[in-house]
Amino acid sequence: MCAVIDRPARILVIAGSDCSGGAGIQADIKAITCLGGYAMTAVTAITVQNTLGVSAIHPVPVEIVTGQIRACLDDIGADAVKIGMLGSWQIVEAVADALAGVRVPIVLDPVMVAKGGAMLIEAEAAEMMVMRLLPMASVVTPNTPELIELTDTEIEDSADTLLAAQELLNAGPRAVLAKGGHLPGDSVSDWLVTRGLQRSFTSPRIDTRHSHGTGCTLAAALACGLGQGLDLEAAVVRARAFVAQGLATAPGFGAGQGPLGFAPLP
Repeated sequence: MCAVIDRPARILVIAGSDCSGGAGIQADIKAITCLGGYAMTAVTAITVQNTLGVSAIHPVPVEIVTGQIRACLDDIGADAVKIGMLGSWQIVEAVADALAGVRVPIVLDPVMVAKGGAMLIEAEAAEMMVMRLLPMASVVTPNTPELIELTDTEIEDSADTLLAAQELLNAGPRAVLAKGGHLPGDSVSDWLVTRGLQRSFTSPRIDTRHSHGTGCTLAAALACGLGQGLDLEAAVVRARAFVAQGLATAPGFGAGQGPLGFAPLP
């Protein structure tokens, strides 16, 4: 484990807004704050959604996205960056340009499909993300559907997940954390793969419908840990524990996929 910095880690989140508070920017701010970081945001899209799904998406103009990023970096600075929903290829390109030369950990959550099934990224944007952002990422955190889309492979079990994660690693990120929550079984296994490491993290599955925002929360918690000076494996362990706690303490809001509970880890 690396030395932890003695001030709040500055975490810049570049992602979409979830008006219901369960995912996106709102979940990221909660996670980072609970873990002792200082959250800043560059909003890429305003979504109309709740626990039942996404009903509308309004992209933020590209120059405003870029302006938010530069305003944060030029004044306060950042110890880590978390990237979530981007939407269009123009925003992907603008984010990549704005982060060029930034020398802090970048966690890329390749948000593609909402839990309710709504598409959150255009096909051209996904291609641009692979070309421009994957090579910049310190770690990319795909779930199983995203990993299938990014690698064009079939995934039926944990062994397939590992193979696909290794393939995605060849696209340029320094690490892949492939999440296994979409696969069947009583346990959930995530694979962390780097050029020198293959490690599986396994935990019992928490049976709940209140899992809205788990991917956003995990990536934000991971970025916070890296920004605080934790090494990658330690940051993954803490981020997974934070999400597990959130699933176990979900408040039960909403008629659909409800939000997690948010509280500092004990």
